[in-house]
Amino acid sequence: MSAERPFEPDDDLEVRDAVSAPDAEGRPRRTTRRFPLFTRDTARPEGGGRAAPGDAPAPARQWPILLVLVLVGTGLLVTALDAFRAGTLLIGVALIGGGLLRWLVPDVGMLAVRSRFTDILTYGVLGTAIVLLALMVQPEPLLEIPFLKDTLHFTVDN
Repeated sequence: MSAERPFEPDDDLEVRDAVSAPDAEGRPRRTTRRFPLFTRDTARPEGGGRAAPGDAPAPARQWPILLVLVLVGTGLLVTALDAFRAGTLLIGVALIGGGLLRWLVPDVGMLAVRSRFTDILTYGVLGTAIVLLALMVQPEPLLEIPFLKDTLHFTVDN
């Protein structure tokens, strides 16, 4: 049994089957459905291109993430200034807005982290959860869920 030696970039690879694809130099290389042992490059998420032309200044090219970050920062500042409900509502709305931007704008720059579906789902679920929790915060909640008190009846004693 012969020992396998690691592939060297200088080695010539002889393609024996019809399923092949050219490499960077145009030589045919055998393709496989297996993932490579070492990843040399990472694909940009769909929609991860610049949100403005390349000759625009950096902040203009990344306006979607900057908009979301400014809204979240403003929400944190409002929360720190003792308006908890308004600040957390602003944070949740900023995340929901980020999900809407990810859905509607074709290129959102650094706001694109994963696939479009995963980003929309993540921003939407987290934003909705933060908004719902901000609306239910005590005292004087703006949103009351009727079955929540019955659900917690057995776990919380008065």
